[in-house]
Parts: sequence; structure tokens; C-alpha cells
Amino acid sequence: MDFTIPQALEDYYAELVQFIADEITPLEQQDDNIRFFDHRREWARTNFETGGLPREEWEELLWEAKRRADKAGHWRFTAPKKYGGKDGSNLWMAVIRDRFAQRGLGLHNDLQNEHSIVGNFPFVEMFEQWGTEEQKQEFILGGFEGTRRVAFGLTEPHHGSDATHMETRAVRETRDGVDGWLINGEKMWITGMHVATHCAMFCRTSGKDGDASGITCLLVPNPTPGLEIEEWMWTFNMPTDHPRLSVTNVWVPESAILGVEGRGLALAQSFVHQNRIRQAASSLGAATYCVNESVKYARQRKPFGEELAKNQAIQFPLVELATQCEMLRLLIYKTAWEMDNMPHEEIERTISDKVSMCNYWANRLVCEAADRAMQVHGGIGYSRHKPFEHIYRHHRRYRITEGAEEIQMRKVAAYLFGYLGPKRGTMGE
Repeated sequence: MDFTIPQALEDYYAELVQFIADEITPLEQQDDNIRFFDHRREWARTNFETGGLPREEWEELLWEAKRRADKAGHWRFTAPKKYGGKDGSNLWMAVIRDRFAQRGLGLHNDLQNEHSIVGNFPFVEMFEQWGTEEQKQEFILGGFEGTRRVAFGLTEPHHGSDATHMETRAVRETRDGVDGWLINGEKMWITGMHVATHCAMFCRTSGKDGDASGITCLLVPNPTPGLEIEEWMWTFNMPTDHPRLSVTNVWVPESAILGVEGRGLALAQSFVHQNRIRQAASSLGAATYCVNESVKYARQRKPFGEELAKNQAIQFPLVELATQCEMLRLLIYKTAWEMDNMPHEEIERTISDKVSMCNYWANRLVCEAADRAMQVHGGIGYSRHKPFEHIYRHHRRYRITEGAEEIQMRKVAAYLFGYLGPKRGTMGE
């Protein structure tokens, strides 16, 4: 067994660090762009007068960082080489995302809206695995060029984790001699609809409530007649780009199907595994940042003439968090490595439980670490002059999105007790 980070990865990360120093940090510092990261960050990012949406100048700054990273060959790192990427692996991404988050808030990697100079593109894998050749050209290359942005339309006002009970329906309808689908229903928390050119809308097209089959993914243009944003949902973590929307008699042609009719949930699963392992790595890095900053502060702060760090009440909680970070790092890296060494479709059958372990534990851990950092830092830790409240508000949502931690624990239990996975049929009756 060899736990050494490959030298090629270390060399590439050093290249990234130099790029940040040369291109990204100066951009972050110019024209008072630091307002998006210091104590003014929530106000600077949020246009409260337009429903709480992100301010245009904030999103333009993020795109400028991405453009520079793309020009330098970093942004498309995970994409296949044929799309201008580097075929970046899950292991390399886990290490990069972990280390980026350990650097703290910054333009290099601000996960409030999934921004990073090394991009995460689960839709690329979706279209590569399930799309037609025309869809690949339009949505993969168009996504990198900025002409196509796809929102993920799974959740509904009354159905989140119970996606097989979704009420949005699509029925066959031919218009002007063209076969297609007529869609009616509602969706909620569909991130990025203010800039999305399309919504990958999951609809029941056959079967009954609760069936895993019979759900189809349809690519719905945005805007389109009948698709209405009803409201932008304000959240714990602002700005918001998460709407509640209605779909009334929206028609799309047969060519709008992504993947196979009736097998949309399998497509959705291909979306979540990459997201979950990379999200876990980011949460781990942010937790490590909180621990490290707390340790430094505890050595510097001297109440009653003694270092705060000399108190075991300060030491022991940070020791426990640091220990959990080290153990989790090994599991995340190992799981990412395993994902790289099996066919994509095998992940769900073999190690989906490990991906869920990494994700739910990392997201819980970062919330605990941010909360502890606030406590160690006292009043200044609770203020917005430190980043801990921002880290907590952002990462707290991950215990709900990408599969609530209870759903992920249920997945782990199904593998553990032999209801799913490699042990299926080998335990119990």
C-alpha cells in the first residue's frame, strides 16, 4: 500500500498555487473586489431589491476568474481531453478541492455557488454517458463557451428525497407532425434558473408513484411559454438563485429527451456521485481550515495573561475535530481512487455507500468545526469579520442537498445489512 500523493499531482498543485498568486489574487484585490470576501460579502453579493438574486458584478467577477483559469488550461481539468480538458481524476480533484478549501475564502474557490478555478462539471459526465452526439456538442461545448447552462430540475415543493413520487407529468403529444411531450407540474430549489438556458426536468412519463422506472429527463429551454418563476426562495445562505417554478402545458419535441425514456433516475444517480465526493473533499478542507485557524488564535490570544491554548477545554474539542479530519481524509482519498479504478456505472453497485459515508460525515464535520471556531474566537468569531459564519451557513445546506444525510445514511445501512450492494442476498433470509 502506498499513501503518497503522486508527484505529478504535487507538481500540478504547485502550478495552481502559482497561477492563483499571479492571476487570481491580483483580480481579487483590484477595484475593491475584496468586498465580496470580507465582512461585506453577503451584502456585496446579494441584490436584495431583485428577489435576493446574485448581483451581476459578483457573477461577472466569477466568470472573469473562470475565463482566466480556462485560458491557463485549469478550469476544464476534469473534462475529457476531446472537450479541452485534462481527463482529471476523482482522486486529483479530491486533493485539489480539499487543499483549495484549506486556503479559506477567496476567488480561487468560493463554493457558495460552486465556483472554482478548477471546475466541477457533473453535467459533462451526464451528457457524455447519456446524451446524443448532437446534445454533447451543444451542451458540453456550449457549457464551456457559456452559451448553454443547464439547471437540474428534480426536486418539487412536495417531493424532495421521495423523488419517485414526483407529481410533474409529461404525456405524449404531437404538434405539427412532430412527436413530443406536454409537461405540467411544479419544481423547487432549481439552482441557477436566473441564468440557465435549459432545465433538465425530470417528469413521470409512465408507471405509478413510487416506481423507480418511468421517470424521464427532458431538456426544457428557458425561457419558454408556460415555464414561470413563481418566487425566489430566500435561504440561510444568501444570495439566492433557488426558485419555485411552475410548468403549465410546456411542450418539447422528442429530441429533448436526455438519456433513455423512463430511466431518468439512473441518469440522476450519475450526477450525484461525482458531486458528493468532491463536495466531501471541500467540506473536509473547510473543516481543516476552521481547526487550523482556531489553533493559531488560541496560541495568540492571552486572557488572564496565559495562552488560551493551554486550557484543555480549548484543546480537546479541537483535537477531536483534527482527528476526524485526518481519518476522513483517508476515506475520501481512498474512495475517490476506487471511483477512478472502476467503470462509471459500477460505482452505484459497488461503493455508493462509501461515497455517502464521505459526504454526510464531511458535511456534518465542517458544521461542527465552524461552530467550534466561532466559540474559540469568541465575539470576533461570531462576527462577519471572520469567515466562520459564512462557512457554516454555506456548508449547512449540504446536509440537505445532494441527498439529505438521513437518505445517505439509509444508503449506507442498505449496503451494511445486505439489502443492496455486494452483500445483497448473502445476509438474513
